[in-house]
Amino acid sequence: MSASSASTYSSVPAAPALAGSSLPLGLGVAGLVVAVAGFFVDGPQAAAAGWLTALVFWVGIAVGFLFLIMLGYIFDAGWSVVLRRQLEHLVSVFKWLAVLFLPLLVLAWAKPGLLWHWMDPNFDLSTVGGHGTVGTDVLYGKKSGFLSLGFFTVRTVAYFGVWIGLAAVFRRNSFTQDADGEAKWTLSSRKWAAAGLALTAVSSTFAAIDWVKSLEYHWFSTMYGVWYFSNGMRGALSVLALVCIVGLARGTFTGVVNRTHLYDVGKLMLAFTVFWAYITFSQYFLIWNANVPEETFWYNLREVLHDGAPSQWKWVGLAILFGYFLVPFLYLLSYKVKTVPRLLAPVAVWILVLSLVDVCYNVLPFRKDAAGDPLPFLSLQLVWTIAAVVGVGGICVWSYLRSFPTAKLIPIRDPRINESLSHRE
Repeated sequence: MSASSASTYSSVPAAPALAGSSLPLGLGVAGLVVAVAGFFVDGPQAAAAGWLTALVFWVGIAVGFLFLIMLGYIFDAGWSVVLRRQLEHLVSVFKWLAVLFLPLLVLAWAKPGLLWHWMDPNFDLSTVGGHGTVGTDVLYGKKSGFLSLGFFTVRTVAYFGVWIGLAAVFRRNSFTQDADGEAKWTLSSRKWAAAGLALTAVSSTFAAIDWVKSLEYHWFSTMYGVWYFSNGMRGALSVLALVCIVGLARGTFTGVVNRTHLYDVGKLMLAFTVFWAYITFSQYFLIWNANVPEETFWYNLREVLHDGAPSQWKWVGLAILFGYFLVPFLYLLSYKVKTVPRLLAPVAVWILVLSLVDVCYNVLPFRKDAAGDPLPFLSLQLVWTIAAVVGVGGICVWSYLRSFPTAKLIPIRDPRINESLSHRE
């Protein structure tokens, strides 16, 4: 970066403290309190299932933020530099997500089999439509080297360690560069991004397998990690769009974020809508085409009850198909939608809501009734789930607002800052 360019932005102040930052914290704590109340009202499994759903949802989005930072460095993208600072604030949430995951680990050790049935060798599989116990299950025997409580705990700690470590590195490099302008910080971030993409891809894939797919450990899917990645990226891009829109409405991003930045974010939202559809359809089609009972049962449970009647989850699946793919796909085809904040904001919120529904579709049906059918989507379980989602989400927003005033509004001495600020179509 030239000396003249550096001096142009050296006077840019730190980002202003945002009023009302305590409100999300209060809302988050209140949501978590309601979620914990479910432990006593509806039983520990209901509360734990809602808590897990919330964490899977928000961790996926946070991992999406991390991917966006690393992809910007790997592709040396100039347009996204001014947006990267918001992503750097958003990834500050990982340490809080790790703290919020601790109750699930404690519960796993205190009550093995409550969430992840394979953790209890004496768990009666007939209660979930199987036979015998976990300890006598042939399939569990084949997977027991991987599916062990101790190894599960170590892996979970490792996942958060990778994400927290990478987030800290990118934040340190970018914030320090604001002060000294050294190009070495950009080079360091590019190297870390090259390694971090692989580490994050592997860790997020295994996290999805450990936390969600192993809830029904008989099931096989080679595309599950990519589903989690695509779902998280859709959520991350939607949150980024909303951050930009709110910042523009408040005047904070005036002269920094322009309609072309929004257009590029909107294009990525459309691209990942198509990518998610491709992954989700491919998983369904391959399982349907092979027609192997060890794979098809996962969808059967979500489509029909034991007596052949349609399950509530069938209609949830159809809502995901049309609401999560077709509606945003058709809506985002419009150029105007991607450049006008009041038009882009509704579809960003829509995608976030349907992203949560998709996570619910993957997590919650592991809970069965006496007949072995998944508990309905519209049940008391949904109350604790929404409370947990609001609770964890409130903590995430508070973490972002807490980090926001700690650095300049934009990376003032990034080598491509001029290009980003003058970005036009």
